[in-house]
Amino acid sequence: MTSISPSHGDRAVAPSASRSAGYKALLRPLLFVFVAAALALAFALLGSEVGEGETRTFDLQMLQLAQALRAAYPGLAEVMRDLSGLGSTVVLTLFTLATVGYLLLVSKKTTALLVAASALSGTVLVSVFKALFGRLRPDAAYAALTASGLSFPSGHASMSALVFLTLGTVIASSRSRLSERAYILLTAILMTLLVGLSRILLGVHYATDVFGGWAFGSAWAMAWLVLARHLGRSQD
Repeated sequence: MTSISPSHGDRAVAPSASRSAGYKALLRPLLFVFVAAALALAFALLGSEVGEGETRTFDLQMLQLAQALRAAYPGLAEVMRDLSGLGSTVVLTLFTLATVGYLLLVSKKTTALLVAASALSGTVLVSVFKALFGRLRPDAAYAALTASGLSFPSGHASMSALVFLTLGTVIASSRSRLSERAYILLTAILMTLLVGLSRILLGVHYATDVFGGWAFGSAWAMAWLVLARHLGRSQD
C-alpha cells in the first residue's frame, strides 16, 4: 500500500499560519498601547489649551447652541437627563459590580480584579484632575439643571468611557462571531457618546470637558485592558 505523505506545500502552510497568528497576537496589544498613548496625549494637549483659556470662545458657542436646541425642542432636556443618568456614579458602580461578580463566577479572577482596579483608579484620577485644573462649571444661566463640583474633565464622560468600553471589550471577547463582537463594542461606544453629549446639551459641562473626559476614560480603559490581556493569559 502506498502511503500518502504531505507535500512540501502542506508542510509550509503550518509554519506560515503560525507566524501569522504570532504577528497578530503581537500587533494587537501594540495597537492598543499606541491608541491609548495617543488619547492620553490628546487629553494632555486639550488640558493645556483649557488651562490657557484658548477654548473659551468655542465652549461658549457650544453652550449657546445647546441652550438654543433646548428652547427649540422642549422635550430634549428631559431625554438628556435620562441619558445622563447612565453615566451616574450609582449606575456605573452597579454595572461594574455586576461584571466583576460574573467574572469571579466564571473563575476569571485576574480580569475581575483589574476591572475593579481600573474603575476605582479612574475615579480617583478624575478627582485629581478636577482639582489640578480647578475649572468652574458653566454659568447656571446656560444650564438646564444645577450641578456641583468642578468641570474639567467631565466625570460622567470619563467614567462612562472607562466603564462601558472596558465592559464592552470584556463581554465581546467572550463571543466568537465577529458580528456579535462588533455589535457589543459599538453599543458600548454609543452609550459612551450619548452620556457625554447629554452633559453638553444640558449645559452642565463645557464641550471640552466632555472631550477631555472621553480621551482620558478611553485611554485608561485601553491601558488596563492591555494589562488584563497580558496577565490573564498566564493566571486565569
